[in-house]
Amino acid sequence: MKKLVVAIGVALTAVAAVVVVFLGGPSNASPISQDAVVSQNPSDITPRVQDGAVYKMLSHGGAIFVGGQFTKVKPYNNLATIARDRLFAFNPKTGGITGLHATFNSEVWALATDGTSLFVGGYFNVVNGVKRTGVVKLNATTGAVDTKFNANLTGSVTDMAYVKGRLILGGTFSQKLLAVSPVSGGNTGYIKVAIAGVPFPGNPESGPTKVFRLAVNPAGTRLAIVGTFSSVGGQTRRQVALLTLGTSSTTVSGWYSPLWDHTCSSATPSYSRDVDFSPDGSFFVVVTTGAAAPDDKTRLCDSASRWNVNDQRTTYPVWVNYTGGDTLLSVQVTRSAVYVQGHNRYLNNPSGNNDAGPGAVSRQAIGAMNPHTGLAYSWNPTKDRGIGGYDLLLAADGLWVGSDTTHIGGEIHERIALLPLP
Repeated sequence: MKKLVVAIGVALTAVAAVVVVFLGGPSNASPISQDAVVSQNPSDITPRVQDGAVYKMLSHGGAIFVGGQFTKVKPYNNLATIARDRLFAFNPKTGGITGLHATFNSEVWALATDGTSLFVGGYFNVVNGVKRTGVVKLNATTGAVDTKFNANLTGSVTDMAYVKGRLILGGTFSQKLLAVSPVSGGNTGYIKVAIAGVPFPGNPESGPTKVFRLAVNPAGTRLAIVGTFSSVGGQTRRQVALLTLGTSSTTVSGWYSPLWDHTCSSATPSYSRDVDFSPDGSFFVVVTTGAAAPDDKTRLCDSASRWNVNDQRTTYPVWVNYTGGDTLLSVQVTRSAVYVQGHNRYLNNPSGNNDAGPGAVSRQAIGAMNPHTGLAYSWNPTKDRGIGGYDLLLAADGLWVGSDTTHIGGEIHERIALLPLP
């Protein structure tokens, strides 16, 4: 870790003022995480998604599964167009598209596996002609629907995770957060915390109450959620909450920061967008949208922020890295870096107001930060900004980048790319 930081180095002391650092120190790293920052040069053997956007990726059984809003893909050699309706899989070693084929009538946003089958979540209500709202269980090889599984949801699923024999779902359905049986889809009763309200009532832009994204720590004992809500389990929790996954039930942690009670732009009254835990589970990072709030430490608009895991009310994060007015949509924390993606132009930019403030560094649509200081590394592959990329996937071969754009690292890579480990 120390050798790595020196090797990719930035003059940390010269730019320390441009990241807001509050408290805390390094955590003990996990041996299962990547120990190096990935290459800026994308792999040449990746599929080409021909339209729409990639919203979620999953590595399972020697394949990468990809969900989103698209209708056709090509192999890396660009020789053939293959119809794939919002879901496909490919071999990451060869770039070849697999035979998995399923048809959805709306967007795919979530993917999970129990080690055998593939669970898919999204805004759909029909899959392969079978009625399934929000979530479906598929054969991971063929894409056939497992008709024994039916969660009978009332709305969409935007994220999910398989944890210790339960499938945890987050979305807009009536409960917003639910643990179901991976066999039947029935409610296990494991999660009984009510998700309610919207962060800032009365704003017509608030949208429905929902859990948008979630993350589980490596031990399977903590669940972090972000989305549009104002209370969790009857306790005030706006936009972000931490829960404890016990042996037989889920409880709300005492962790909370009143900074999440503060507004950003009236156009984005709910502005948390993604969350991920560190490899050792000692902290998590939240990324946001929301519009610029120059030099305002009481607001977390358009930023990435690190929060140490504890069960006490807190005020400030360990650090915040502001973009200066541009949205961050996805985050992935490794032993060596915090990767972020969105339609950002800058990092290290707390004084920016849709421009480069003092000390800002150019980081177009993607960037990497030191997990302990929050400062941007010199790593800077650059990519098209677009609306922004909704997913980053850590895998054995590197960092997979899913988005709505077609250029990264100075090369053409339509909507999906691999930045390999060196």
